[in-house]
Amino acid sequence: MITGTLINYYFHCRTQCWLHANRINLEDNSEDVRIGKVLHEISEEKAQKAEVKIDNVKIDKITKEYLVELKKSDSDPEAVKWQVLLYLYKLRGKGIERKGKVEYHEKNHNTKSEIIELDDANEKALLSVLEAITTLITSPTPPAPKFENKCKKCAYFDYCFI
Repeated sequence: MITGTLINYYFHCRTQCWLHANRINLEDNSEDVRIGKVLHEISEEKAQKAEVKIDNVKIDKITKEYLVELKKSDSDPEAVKWQVLLYLYKLRGKGIERKGKVEYHEKNHNTKSEIIELDDANEKALLSVLEAITTLITSPTPPAPKFENKCKKCAYFDYCFI
């Protein structure tokens, strides 16, 4: 089953997506992953409504109007957009209609947000993305990694390039 993490990784890095889906997890050693987890814990303590689990996804917060996703930076907004669309789709399947709201909590304590809606075009595109992810993660081998600047901070860097 495809999770928010997998859809995020699909847009961030196909190799990372395949590795994570196939239980090759190197994130326990990543400082950036630890920072993200701490941010979620702090935000949960402040929120009236903590993380919500629906099927195989974890939603950071739900209000009367929004499904809220918390991120420590806006380094990959496209990946986050699709993650939120997946969550909105899962909610819709349960009869719950919301807009998505991504809150980016930057290091300098600035917070900015973005609103995302699951309209017909986004839903159709999401279903295609989910099919593509299924094809990717069920292939017998991962795609070859492509080196980019973002790779230097990735928990899978050593696996891919050393």
